Amino acid sequence: MSSLPKLTPIKTKTQVRRSLWFERVMALIASANLALVLFDLSYISLRNFWLQGRIKIPLLNQTIQVPLPPIAKWYDPFKGIEPNRDTQKYLETVDNLERQLGLIQSPPLQTQEILSRLRSRQTAEIIEALRLQSEEMVDTNPFQVANKTGTLEKIKNRMRDRVPNQENSAKQSFRQFWSQDYLDLNGVRGELIFFDEEIRPLIETNYYRPIGENGEFIDRFWKIDLPFVILFGLEFLARTWLISRRHTAVSWRDAMLWRWYDLFLVLPFSLVPFLRYGLLLRIIPVTIRLSQAELIDLERIQKQISQGFVATIAEDLTEVVVVRVINQVQGSIRGGDLARWLSQRDVRPYIDLNNTDEVAALTTLMTQLVVYQILPKIRPDLEALLQHNLEKVIKQSPAYQSLEKLPGLIGLQHQLTEQLTKEIIQAVYDGLNAAMEEDPVGDQLLKQLIEHLSEALGTEIQGKQTLQKIQVLLTDLLEEVKINYVERLSEEDFEEILEQTRAIRHIAQQ
Repeated sequence: MSSLPKLTPIKTKTQVRRSLWFERVMALIASANLALVLFDLSYISLRNFWLQGRIKIPLLNQTIQVPLPPIAKWYDPFKGIEPNRDTQKYLETVDNLERQLGLIQSPPLQTQEILSRLRSRQTAEIIEALRLQSEEMVDTNPFQVANKTGTLEKIKNRMRDRVPNQENSAKQSFRQFWSQDYLDLNGVRGELIFFDEEIRPLIETNYYRPIGENGEFIDRFWKIDLPFVILFGLEFLARTWLISRRHTAVSWRDAMLWRWYDLFLVLPFSLVPFLRYGLLLRIIPVTIRLSQAELIDLERIQKQISQGFVATIAEDLTEVVVVRVINQVQGSIRGGDLARWLSQRDVRPYIDLNNTDEVAALTTLMTQLVVYQILPKIRPDLEALLQHNLEKVIKQSPAYQSLEKLPGLIGLQHQLTEQLTKEIIQAVYDGLNAAMEEDPVGDQLLKQLIEHLSEALGTEIQGKQTLQKIQVLLTDLLEEVKINYVERLSEEDFEEILEQTRAIRHIAQQ
């Protein structure tokens, strides 16, 4: 006993609402994961902003300060970012100088007290250390590891602009800037404010990022991404299993192919450094999920994409199909299939599914319909038309024109044509009825005639000259059809055809 096919249960409104809410929750989680991916991929290039919260507007030459939580402090460990020891030590030395001068204490010291401390031996040692560290920074370029050599150039340019010299040397500018005489002459408070506002922010952006055994920078984003991968992996397995259970002809593997776009949420691109930009492919499942959850509407975009896709391939696809069919027909003709078909020899057996000659059955059915159903209904119209034509012919006859002058023959023409019409129609009708009656002998003779005709036709066509001529003519004809069709097809505007199709569909939906 055959098992009954599985039926998909009809969902109630409550189930539909619950399913929609589940889709929305998963879509929002996928969106959050995509946002984290975009944040991670752009973090290095935007780290200066996350570190300092500054947005510089070049056209206005202004900087906007945006209040931010310490995002860089939180996220730097996931990218393996550590403070650069050289630049960190440099800034700590500057901090020591400011503490030594009492610039960062409250209440601030008086100017005379600051100048007195500037001339002290402890201050001189700190300034000497800054000169040495500045020269070392210019020579060794500690910004290179973080790919921030341009930042060092900015520091050097700003220092040269602040302390110009004949050699236009950044080292000379640093040596002069970090000197007791220069700070005393130009005001130590103002010069250190310049350093804190123009130089310190640039130095703070530098960092050190170690390289792992694989030759790539340390990146621990996979620790953040792994919970999402596990969640979507479990959901993918459960969802595809349910699909395979609900649909009889869909296997679990087919269901996985059905939800192919969800694989981008499951594949651990973050574990392979050179595949990390594959994380951007998650835009596809996130967009589809948001649409399925009815959080965004992609119907118009989908129509435009499908129209563009169809317009792109329709012409080429149609040409390929038509040309392929014509080529197959030409190959069959050249291979002698035409002669074999006509002669009914050496052909593959025709597969008959129900032991019925459908062509003969259809012909008999249509003939019976015409004879028994249609002709009786239109017989008066046929008689009127035939009688009119007979009267017209008789009136044009010279013999009738002579007889018409004799007395008593005026109405003879009408009676004659009416009687003749009825007899002709009746004779035709009787003949058709007789032909429709079962006649095994007549059917056998007709079948024998058709078989002999086919054999004779096939035998004659198989003559070498006749067959070759037919094959050449048919092949050339198909070649002309192929060329003319493809040329005409290439001249058609498929965009216009698609527009007409869309208009027809819109009318049908109204």
